Amino acid sequence: MPGPIEPKKPNRSGVAFAGGIGALAGLSLTAHRRPQLRAAGACAGAAVLMAGETLARRRQRPDEIPPLWSRILTSGAMAAPAGWAVGKLPGSGPLPVAAGFGALCGLMGFRPQKVAFGPLFGAGAGALMAAVNSRTPAPAVAAITVVGYRIASAALFRDAQVSLLRERAPAGDLPFIVPLESRTRYVGTDYVRALAEVLEGDYERDAADAGIVASIDELAGPDFDPSTVDAQVREFYEHTTRFRLDIVPEWRQWVRPGYLLYRTVVARPLGQANVPMNQREALRGIHSRIDTIDRDGDGVADVRGWIRSFAETDAPIYVGIYTTYRHEGRGYVSVGFPLPQATFTATLLPKGRPGGGLTLTSKSDLPHPGHYLAYIDPATRDMTALAVAGFAEELHVHVTGGELRAEHAFWVFGLPFLVLHYRIRKKAGDGTVDGDAPAPDRLRLVGGGRPPGRSGVRDG
Repeated sequence: MPGPIEPKKPNRSGVAFAGGIGALAGLSLTAHRRPQLRAAGACAGAAVLMAGETLARRRQRPDEIPPLWSRILTSGAMAAPAGWAVGKLPGSGPLPVAAGFGALCGLMGFRPQKVAFGPLFGAGAGALMAAVNSRTPAPAVAAITVVGYRIASAALFRDAQVSLLRERAPAGDLPFIVPLESRTRYVGTDYVRALAEVLEGDYERDAADAGIVASIDELAGPDFDPSTVDAQVREFYEHTTRFRLDIVPEWRQWVRPGYLLYRTVVARPLGQANVPMNQREALRGIHSRIDTIDRDGDGVADVRGWIRSFAETDAPIYVGIYTTYRHEGRGYVSVGFPLPQATFTATLLPKGRPGGGLTLTSKSDLPHPGHYLAYIDPATRDMTALAVAGFAEELHVHVTGGELRAEHAFWVFGLPFLVLHYRIRKKAGDGTVDGDAPAPDRLRLVGGGRPPGRSGVRDG
């Protein structure tokens, strides 16, 4: 029998850092007082935060984040010095200061409901504090607003959108996460080539007649019978490169400003997850290919990377590593999107559709389907993983009117924000590859540092 799980021990540097935050908070809250009281305030603030950090760490168990009360206490202490700085500005009364800090808290919550709730809460708190004392110091207004908002938010929004799943776990313990990261800050369309060098495998660019999965049969389970799948749907998954995909993105209006900012600041510099903003952009041309890696020289692809890019510039739209694995009698599809020293994985449950279609969904009560963000330690290959419950997606591939179609829908914080509509057609030529496509490059790349990888099929 394993012994009891030991709580974490307080980290000296963490306790010292908390003390520094507490001292600044104490100084800020007593800035209008005499020097002796300011010194006492700094000491009291340091003592409270250090005691809180010590107690929180002693109560914290492995794979847990610090308790909520500790996080609220720290955020309130951090707000006080910021409030002191804001208080130097003209017109910094309780109402504008509280409304501003409430809005900031809402933005940091990301969820649209929290974004809307933040300034409303701040304005209400500021009005109340102004009614009680119109000269309430700005540091106190900021700290009270942040602490009050955090408490109210925790009571109203009880479903965690992001949570710590595992800390420093071996990849084998998390079969639903694809443990393949980018070794550089830019992912780009040559990612699979670089990965082949790390894995010491045979690399094939733009593999002929390749699919994103080796066989639909690998996905069999209680919710999915592969024998019911329409032949065209099966061919698309097993021989994806035989097809052209016309895409029509349908964005919800509320998400467009935020996505434009994300695209400019994050996606383009990263070379990953850069979805077209509209149909006009998509109609300029999108190139799609599958690069593969054969790690053991048996002629069967062990890694399949589906790479989509803008035809004019070869700027990446996304780079996804497609794998399948089985767990407790079910097959799953896991798609890993490499990030610098990290990976974002979508693990999807297959379900049959009427008429021979196939649905892949992360919406399930089963433990594996979902979205996961994991940091991969470059030395040990262990992963620290977050479960991103606030993100969801469903992909429906079906035959309608004799044509192959697909809809790929996405939700964030329970709100729909994007649907990608696909029209899927056979390429010109002999029906297996594009007639005017260049011959694929096949290289043998050798390098060091083989990490534990994933086959095209995995056992969980």
